Amino acid sequence: MLHRVLTAAVAMLGLAATAGAQTQVPFALDWKFEGPSAPYFAAIDNGHFAAAGLEVEIAAGQGSLDAIPKVATGAFPVGFADINSLIKFLDQNPGAPVIAAMMVYDKPPFAVVGRKSLGVMTPGDLEGRTLGAPPPDGAWAQFPAFASANGIDVGKITVEPVGFPTREPMLAEGEVDAVTGFSFSSFLNLVRLGVPEDDISTILMADYGLALYGNAVIVNTDFAAANPDVIKGFLVAVAAGWKDAIADPATAIASLVERNPAADAALEERRLILATEANVVTDYTTANGMGGIDADRMAKALEQLAETYEFQNPPDASLYFTDAYLPDAGMRMLK
Repeated sequence: MLHRVLTAAVAMLGLAATAGAQTQVPFALDWKFEGPSAPYFAAIDNGHFAAAGLEVEIAAGQGSLDAIPKVATGAFPVGFADINSLIKFLDQNPGAPVIAAMMVYDKPPFAVVGRKSLGVMTPGDLEGRTLGAPPPDGAWAQFPAFASANGIDVGKITVEPVGFPTREPMLAEGEVDAVTGFSFSSFLNLVRLGVPEDDISTILMADYGLALYGNAVIVNTDFAAANPDVIKGFLVAVAAGWKDAIADPATAIASLVERNPAADAALEERRLILATEANVVTDYTTANGMGGIDADRMAKALEQLAETYEFQNPPDASLYFTDAYLPDAGMRMLK
């Protein structure tokens, strides 16, 4: 556990800190308080943020894009967002003071979720079938690159635009054969609708040729430059919260339910475990620790993004991610 008193001056973002006192750090999530956000509440309740001299207040979000402008404008010094959305934001807003500083979802949850009874078990099974896809869906945005990586003829797929509320119900009723979505959410939504678990096929795009990364902790670069120890302490505490949640998901979910009493504890614990197993604890993070990225993989990811997005400026990984605030030895918190 990191024990440090931070006395950084944080007036730039309207945050107050005095010598010997805790630094207030608002943290903007990408989504509402569900299972995968439990590690951040565990980091509060288990004293990891306090040990770093930080008092952290967590705010819910409304989607993968939500935290990016909040951090870029300085309203929040740190946030949690999809790095692919961040890359596009920075391409469209060159020089905006925001960058990813810690990768959390080494594998993004972008997935195609189908039903085995409807003949969908592998990427190639999608040809000749109907795919339900909400137009604003993050997984749908990556589908062309996924299709290209797997030699899928998109022209042989009937794409049915669906709304987020109707996506899984339509699959449960057999009105579509598969849907795009976040792996853990679509799976659990189908289970709640009565679809047998052994009839659900979850095709995680990261396991089928998609090199993209997922959600990361993002920081305001002006704030980080002025307060490097605040950011370093914050990231170490986040990793410690994830370590606690992986070791004891039930206790982490109790911290979540304290902030969201309406949450179904059993359901959210399952959601946390699914996200951990598919997106956080991977071969890479087990070998290298949590938080960093592989340069070759990022280069390939940028190439795949360019298949579906026209960059206005030459892509440059150094503009989107920095490891400057990660511990020198790496966060081997998941081993």
